[in-house]
Amino acid sequence: MGKIIAIANQKGGVGKTTTSVNLAASLGVLEKKVLLIDADPQANASSGLGIDVETVETGTYQILEHSSTPEEATLSCNAPNVSIIPAHIDLVAIEIELVDKENREYMLKQALESVKEQYDYILIDCAPSLGLLTLNALTAADSVIIPIQCEYFALEGLGKLLNTIKSVQKIHNPALDIEGLLLTMYDARLRLSNQVVEEVQKHFNDMVFKTLIQRNVKLSEAPSYGESIINYDATSKGASNYLNLAEEIIKKNSTVGS
Repeated sequence: MGKIIAIANQKGGVGKTTTSVNLAASLGVLEKKVLLIDADPQANASSGLGIDVETVETGTYQILEHSSTPEEATLSCNAPNVSIIPAHIDLVAIEIELVDKENREYMLKQALESVKEQYDYILIDCAPSLGLLTLNALTAADSVIIPIQCEYFALEGLGKLLNTIKSVQKIHNPALDIEGLLLTMYDARLRLSNQVVEEVQKHFNDMVFKTLIQRNVKLSEAPSYGESIINYDATSKGASNYLNLAEEIIKKNSTVGS
């Protein structure tokens, strides 16, 4: 049965979408069958894997309102072993439309029941907010990856997110686990970067991934070509970092399962 991992942080610009796209592609290269769900109205994960967002007719919006099945909304993309349920700007409206619905936090969980068995990993790229979309992702997920950028305000808002995760565990999803805190935009030359790494590792210990995602120009360039870093430049530092992360996740989950 596939593991559902949400990639969440209400802060923008921390590397959520970069992680979603490149972790999906890396897991695919390592011969895992992956479904990426774009749950962000900005739809950057969709365009980052070569999907023309303007032409999307069926995607995350339709599966959340149960007018389409995940199978109907799933598209193939340019990353091997990776499929995607794309987003469209219409996803902005879902928060308002779900408000009056019964069990509104469980819409994504219910929708994914039919496909969970078909994939090794289902990754959900969350919007930079703690609204209903992110709540649906956390309720559907088995675990959550929290990207944290190695910058001055790195830990700002983290307490709020951890409290949200606690309340989701308490009310909607007792089995929700933290897959790990992922340090992104790391620059070994900067004292601040190293201080943030030390601080996060000191406070959160084993919850922090060993892999650091380093600042890398190629990582920034790849989305403008609609490609993952693996497709765009497999020899880059960014590709190496995300392959290491994928291996770390696979190893961790095979140990848990054994």
